Amino acid sequence: MNRDAATSAVLGLTCLAAWEALVRLGQTSPLVLPAPSVVAQALWQGLSSGYLWPHIAHTLTEVVLGLLLGASMGFVGGVVLGESARVRRVFMPYVVLSQVVPKLALAPLFIVWFGFGLLPTVVMTALICFFPLLENIATAMQQVDAHKLELFRMLRASAWQTLWRLKIPAGLPQIMAGLRVAVVLAWVGAVVGEFIGSSHGLGALIIAAQGSMDTPLMFAVLTVITVLGLAFYQAAQWLEQRLLRSQLEMSKRTKK
Repeated sequence: MNRDAATSAVLGLTCLAAWEALVRLGQTSPLVLPAPSVVAQALWQGLSSGYLWPHIAHTLTEVVLGLLLGASMGFVGGVVLGESARVRRVFMPYVVLSQVVPKLALAPLFIVWFGFGLLPTVVMTALICFFPLLENIATAMQQVDAHKLELFRMLRASAWQTLWRLKIPAGLPQIMAGLRVAVVLAWVGAVVGEFIGSSHGLGALIIAAQGSMDTPLMFAVLTVITVLGLAFYQAAQWLEQRLLRSQLEMSKRTKK
């Protein structure tokens, strides 16, 4: 793992060095493509002056709230759809429809319905990130080992006990995979929502930088979004490993 991480870091640094050399040798204007050193300088100025921090806090709030709302919707919806094939057949087309409709087209409607500010962006973020978790949970619950299900029936376990002691633990890898995707999409939803209906946040800052032709600032903001998105993804991976390890230890204790 350490060797892989080092290889990945070297690859990233090589790409940055090639980018820097390409811009300097080609004498490309910073308005078109700023060098990484120029982007780093703009990022440092934004962070050290405190200019970026309120926007970072605003977007973080939207991402966290949208992810909590979307994950809750996805978990409940996935359990309901996974428990009942009939409910899945009836409601799944409408769930898919909610994902097929472009979210950028819905943004103006959300502004009309919810006004400007935090709420429309949180709703859009939740709408974007709930589907992967819902689909993975519903699929995982339908793929539980039939022999284990029969064993729970023989032991006269209730539907609630079967859900929490068999279906959810058995589908944990798929559930966490859906959560990892949802974490990434939450950042997409928040930034896209800010493009349309917000004067605060990293997405709004990108639009403002575009209007003032401040390309280095645009790249600096994109760098912040990328780093924070990776941090959230790594946190989701850490949580998955922690839960799977706890589940394995509990399984070993049960066998003893």
